[in-house]
Amino acid sequence: MTTDERSPQEMSDVKSTQEKIAELHALRTEALRGGGEKRIATQHKKGKLTARERLDLLLDPGSFNELDMFVTHRASDFGLDAQRIPGDGVVTGYGKIDGRLVYVFSQDFTVFGGSLSEAHAEKICKVMDLAMRNGAPVLGLNDSGGARIQEGVVSLGAYADIFLRNTLASGVVPQISAIMGPCAGGAVYSPAITDFIFMVEETSYMFVTGPNVLKSVTHEDVSFEDLGGAQVHNGVSGVAHFACPDEPACMRMIRQLLSYLPSNNLDDPPRITPTDVPDRIASSLNQIIPDHPGKPYDMQEVIQQIVDDGVFFEVQERFAPNIIVGFARLNGRSVGIIAQQPRSLAGVLDINASDKAARFVRFCDCFNIPLITLEDVPGFLPGVGQEHAGIIRHGAKLLYAYCEATVPKITVITRKAYGGAYDVMSSKHIRGDINYAWPTAEIAVMGAEGAVNILFKDEIERAADPELRRKELITEYNVKFANPYISASRGYIDEVIEPAYTRIKLISALEMLKNKRDTNPPKKHGNIPL
Repeated sequence: MTTDERSPQEMSDVKSTQEKIAELHALRTEALRGGGEKRIATQHKKGKLTARERLDLLLDPGSFNELDMFVTHRASDFGLDAQRIPGDGVVTGYGKIDGRLVYVFSQDFTVFGGSLSEAHAEKICKVMDLAMRNGAPVLGLNDSGGARIQEGVVSLGAYADIFLRNTLASGVVPQISAIMGPCAGGAVYSPAITDFIFMVEETSYMFVTGPNVLKSVTHEDVSFEDLGGAQVHNGVSGVAHFACPDEPACMRMIRQLLSYLPSNNLDDPPRITPTDVPDRIASSLNQIIPDHPGKPYDMQEVIQQIVDDGVFFEVQERFAPNIIVGFARLNGRSVGIIAQQPRSLAGVLDINASDKAARFVRFCDCFNIPLITLEDVPGFLPGVGQEHAGIIRHGAKLLYAYCEATVPKITVITRKAYGGAYDVMSSKHIRGDINYAWPTAEIAVMGAEGAVNILFKDEIERAADPELRRKELITEYNVKFANPYISASRGYIDEVIEPAYTRIKLISALEMLKNKRDTNPPKKHGNIPL
């Protein structure tokens, strides 16, 4: 039957184009409402933004393209067949940050508490697959009550689908997680696999087992915040990398982090037009090292004097403060910085510092970001607790990470470089490309006092004045070994430089190494000492 042969009644049953467009607008309006005004108001009352409000802050204005707006769950048990809300608790799609493509998902707590269903997970997996095919970062804004219990094992399988994609994408595209509310149970393992985790103070938390279960099983009484809040995971566990005072600050920090990162593992890191001059002399660095070797100084000041405009984007600032890691720029180039902090535990390497630095080194190596190491390390932290907790295994992680890295690696020894820690911190022996030392550098197996007590034990005991003789020997040892020149004479140090010229030397070395090519032996993967 042709159109002309339809009866007037049949013609009236066919929707016009305008009616179909109106229907689309109505469906979109319904989807944009999420869980409704009442639940949105509850979200705001908790100091939290909605899923869409977060994306508005995160992405460049007008750049968001939503996918799967009308997806709904397919479950029917427990009355779910009467509760179908478009989007199914997560907003997914792609947009831009500073003009660069990113893929995003933002869980909507106003819809089923943001709980993860099969359809919800399929939406997330779709944007992750697109990100891998198109070489762009994946940003996940997590705000979820966990697996949708009504769907049973299907929701558990859906989590595993996401975990697999997190793992396959690791080292291929940057993955960033923001915890904007609850993240509990198996849900925590997706953010844990990603590269960086942001948390919002007072409104976000992560844990495998919640306070209520702990109280009934282990009789421990603890609040959500004290168990898995932003302060805990940034300062104690090291699970998270950034703690933000509120959600707008969190979105700004994510944008700032991305400015240092390439879109994928085949791209070079972004380079900007520098506003700081490359030949700037930092004269204050000539006075920063105290005359007394046991007196601390602030390595943050060294970093700020060296990098462009003094801008340093620190990672895991509150965890293992004896080592500093983060991003900066040198003459517009993005670099990763690893540095001891003499003001905390004298800059010693312990278990937490080794883990923190190793993960950062490996991330930078994945994404072609050169490594700048500022070294002042007296060694590994001694003690029964550290030994029993596996300092050997954890310290080996950092050694492994530096050995494996093929990006440009430049080291500056500012003061102490003792024992095995000297080897670990990107030494020439583990493929350090350029190794500088300040005149204040002390490169030796151990400090003078310890060395003298071992080497001259008998002589000191036989001396008429043992304490005087010990001090004399320490002075002699310092004169002979507490300097960089023996290492320089062997080529382990490429150049002893005046501290004021450190920035100039680093920029020159980076320019020289910009086309560096290095490879590791063919293999499926190494077996890092986890």
